Amino acid sequence: MTALTPKSAPPAISVIVPVGARHTDLKRLYQDYVAGLRMLDTPYEMIFVLDGPRPAAASALRQLLDSGENLIVITLTRPFGEATALMAGFQRASAPTIVTLPAYPQIEASEIRTLVRGLEHADLVIGYRWPRAGTYFETLRRAGFHRLIGAVTGQHYRDLGCGARAMKRRVLEEIVLYGDQYRFLPVLAHCRGFRVLETEVRQARNDRYTGRYRTREYLHRALDIFTIFFLVRFTHKPLRFFGIVGATTFGAGALLTSWLVLERLFLDRALADRPALLLSSLLVVLGMQIFALGLLGELIIFTHARHIKDYQIDEIVRFPEGRPQGQTRELISH
Repeated sequence: MTALTPKSAPPAISVIVPVGARHTDLKRLYQDYVAGLRMLDTPYEMIFVLDGPRPAAASALRQLLDSGENLIVITLTRPFGEATALMAGFQRASAPTIVTLPAYPQIEASEIRTLVRGLEHADLVIGYRWPRAGTYFETLRRAGFHRLIGAVTGQHYRDLGCGARAMKRRVLEEIVLYGDQYRFLPVLAHCRGFRVLETEVRQARNDRYTGRYRTREYLHRALDIFTIFFLVRFTHKPLRFFGIVGATTFGAGALLTSWLVLERLFLDRALADRPALLLSSLLVVLGMQIFALGLLGELIIFTHARHIKDYQIDEIVRFPEGRPQGQTRELISH
């Protein structure tokens, strides 16, 4: 079975491949992915999303189309990032199961079956490449990153950088990705009540990244982690975050102001021309403003609380209409 024809059965799996600045020979990669998908013996569709004009990638995909391969190619007007490319592909996908795969080798194509089968026990399955190759510095950097994520979110993963994932459609229906949040999809999904499973998959033999991360990249990751920390911990309780920061700032300003006043009353030290007085006043005002910002966030959350759903229903069990209790029950799965 290759790609679907218009008259064939509807796809059960939609494969989304976002193509950014880093990509390999797409013709070879497509053939590898197709070989892995054939093992599932399930109708599927493949969607390539070009994140901006990519002449070389577009040419390779055009050759596949000309050779009769049935795939979908979406080209964005300019580079928006992998998260946007994934969402654009999802909008075009039609299957109940979504699989995302990178535009370069990360896992052996045969492991796609492992990811999809994992959905029997979870809503989102992410791959953990094993055995993981790389330099000592790369291993240390990855370990530090995942330990920081674990400390910030309370969730522990080993390979958030793996772009091979399988998920049920409702995951992306309720989670909107933007920026660089695609890396933290498992974290966001877990916070929304979805079941997340990380499973070992064989790393592709040619999964090697020889480039270097610039200082700017590390700064971006630090900001991303702070964003995830806020989204996970304080999205529905903003006053806890802004309240702590505001109260700390206000308290520091109040203590400094009190000390200055005591010096004026008992030590006869003048308040005029003292920078500490200006600093303490600013801290008091800033603390009150931060606290007020938290209150404003709480008001917004309270106003829209009835439209916010931060839980997922696994199943509903009820008695069919017209049957007395004690007889056969009807199971409704979601």
